[in-house]
Amino acid sequence: MYKIAVLPGDGIGVEIVPEAIKALQAVGEKYNHQFQFTDALVGGSAYDAVGHPLPAETLQICKQSDAILLGAIGGPKWEQLPVHLRPEVGALLPLRKELGLYANLRPCFLFPGLTHASTLKEEVIAGVDLIVIRELTGGLYFGEKSRENIDGGVKATDILSYATYEIERIVRYAYEVARKRNHKLCSVDKANVIETSRLWRETVTELAKEYPDVETSHMYVDNCAMQLIRNPRQFDVIVTENMFGDILTDEASMLTGSIGMLPSASIGGEVGLYEPSHGSAPDIAGQNKANPLATILSAAMLLRYSLNLEKEAQIIEKAVSLVIEQGYRTPDLMEDGCKPVGTVEMGDLVVSQIKSR
Repeated sequence: MYKIAVLPGDGIGVEIVPEAIKALQAVGEKYNHQFQFTDALVGGSAYDAVGHPLPAETLQICKQSDAILLGAIGGPKWEQLPVHLRPEVGALLPLRKELGLYANLRPCFLFPGLTHASTLKEEVIAGVDLIVIRELTGGLYFGEKSRENIDGGVKATDILSYATYEIERIVRYAYEVARKRNHKLCSVDKANVIETSRLWRETVTELAKEYPDVETSHMYVDNCAMQLIRNPRQFDVIVTENMFGDILTDEASMLTGSIGMLPSASIGGEVGLYEPSHGSAPDIAGQNKANPLATILSAAMLLRYSLNLEKEAQIIEKAVSLVIEQGYRTPDLMEDGCKPVGTVEMGDLVVSQIKSR
């Protein structure tokens, strides 16, 4: 029995997570696995219900599970709350910290059927298959924050710090991933300006000696942002710090045609957390328009990284690929000649492919 904590969250989260659960259930029936799904509140919906975006009960459920499936959190409704009670700051960051989720994996793979869905030229993006590994529990997002009144206004301060051990553990993990892929690692920093980036580069340079079979390169983050658009096929594994990774992965999502196609895994502790890379999209919530494929692909990552069910993960990924090849599209991916479907219909199509294989 595999225990899965289910955190739908806010906005479209309550629509896309059930589609991923349907896919997991179909896999369970096919391969005789049993999943126990336990729902819990998180984000704005949790604040509305109990006055805090990360209830103690939710955290306890997560810690007692084998893996966590998260939808999306946040939205304009909660942006005026005190900072510590806003969904992103009050739920997502402490959840990562409490569970020790220091590594965020965001694969960026272009399904052949979506070549024309991207805004970039086919000759630029065809064959893109990279993964960004982002340090998740250090850096600017977790540093001390303060404000003080000064002459003429207010001064705000965010502390950016990294310790050697934080850099070493994420980079070592990235090297191990590179060894399982194409033996290429690109470390992204801003070492020409930022002191933490200089420590980052020094640490990576030293660790590279332990991985002579992996080709190591360094790139400034601004150049990387440009190169992802100019020539994304040059990358295989990218490793970087928290904020740089946050920005670069959203950019990389557009190589796939839509951020609705980008799954993610946050791992490092005993329990992994899996979620789509996109937000809660309140503008389309409740309209059966949301693309559930990133969440379904995140469920595949859950099978692979937390439950060690590689064959089962691959069958979900293949099912998604076949549905795309057949021309079915949610609104974010829609193009001439394709068949429009909604959130539920897309989930049903994936389940049908899983069952037929």
